[in-house]
Amino acid sequence: MGRGPRKHLKRLAAPRRWMLGKLGGIWAPRPSSGPHKLRESLPLSLILRDRLKYALTRREIVMITMRRHVEVDKRIRTDINFPTGFMDVIEIAKTEERFRVLYDVKGRFVLHSITPEEAAFKLCRVNQKSVGSKASVGRNPFHPKGQAGAIPYIVTHDGRTVRYIDPEVKVNDTVKVDLKTGKVTGHYKFEVGHTAMITRGANTGRVGEITRIEKHPGSYEIIHLKDKKGASFATRVANVFILGGAKEGKETKTEISLPKGKGIQSSIVEEREARFKKAAKNE
Repeated sequence: MGRGPRKHLKRLAAPRRWMLGKLGGIWAPRPSSGPHKLRESLPLSLILRDRLKYALTRREIVMITMRRHVEVDKRIRTDINFPTGFMDVIEIAKTEERFRVLYDVKGRFVLHSITPEEAAFKLCRVNQKSVGSKASVGRNPFHPKGQAGAIPYIVTHDGRTVRYIDPEVKVNDTVKVDLKTGKVTGHYKFEVGHTAMITRGANTGRVGEITRIEKHPGSYEIIHLKDKKGASFATRVANVFILGGAKEGKETKTEISLPKGKGIQSSIVEEREARFKKAAKNE
């Protein structure tokens, strides 16, 4: 019988979105405990070795991280198995490269190159909103009587706890967080007409505009979306991540730039035709 947490992960048991070949060995790097779940994270070792090709072996990965070249959300990380997840910003100081961890339309992790201006912030989904214990020290400026304690706070999808949050922020909304200060600088409501990305399920990585919120008391709320091609799809409310809500003309502006494909799913026939066109162009 096992004692304590597991320290190993076999390659065949690794998440498919890591895109590890089954003939590459027996073992896979197991993500450390951190802000993202194991199956919703991508360890730094795979980013440096398999995605960016900066290293060939584990020893080379250790040499890169221990020289403090890698930052995740403006914090230097030396753990080679630190779990990075959706919306995290990864910076390589030596090469002056910046990436945001996102999903493609097939549900796989993708490192999307971004500008220094965009690397200064990240979007965080509000998973929980509550009020702290009244026994905590200090006075709450939002309380009508200035009662001691009772501090309102939120918990985001990446494990952040933000205190003294604006009362307008609700669960399922998205907040814009400045990575240097950790303060909330923007707020995007979860409502019809706003653009969102799906982060779990069969539609992971797809981007669309919310058209309808279907409520089922006692069960899961179902959110209906429509992409720019006009294709409709639906998912549970917990899988929806708001990307922005400011209208620009007829389109809804997203606060972040999107990877190749812009979150629009293509059919098998469309993918085949695109490959044929690319091959013909290269000849």
